[in-house]
Amino acid sequence: MARARKRVDVERLNSPGPAKRTWVPQVRLDSELFGAFAEKFARFMGTARFIGWMTVIVIAWVLWNTVGVARWRFDPYSFTFLTLVLSLQASYAAPLILLAQYRQEARDRISQDEDRKQAAQSRADMDFLAREIASLRMRVGDLATRDFIRSELREFLEDLEERQDENQYRDEAEETL
Repeated sequence: MARARKRVDVERLNSPGPAKRTWVPQVRLDSELFGAFAEKFARFMGTARFIGWMTVIVIAWVLWNTVGVARWRFDPYSFTFLTLVLSLQASYAAPLILLAQYRQEARDRISQDEDRKQAAQSRADMDFLAREIASLRMRVGDLATRDFIRSELREFLEDLEERQDENQYRDEAEETL
């Protein structure tokens, strides 16, 4: 009886338990939609317009907090808030740029695979055509060419003319007799 109970416990440990309910709401993002957003964002961050706007914002921030009216300054001389904002922007930008690079790498890999397949098919087609051309050349070598037929016909005509001349000569010789 103790053995049966032990076996049941082992079987229970080998199987997964009931799913635990979590109180965190499950957010589902469409990976393609998010990937497209990441690519657009990465493309924008790589432009001169982004760098220009970022430079204007940082200069305005620094001027506002150094030269501006003292009571309207929200980030005094240490620029702690500016550093925080730039760090936050960088912490979001880096993963988005990496995601865009991974997607581009995957597209490039697929494109290269397709190019390799296309090149292999083209190579196979060229090899086949080369073999066909070689076999046609070999067959043409066995066929009578136009020049060969003409030369044969000339020789035949010459033979006919010689025979005709011989027949004419013989006929003339018979008439003289």
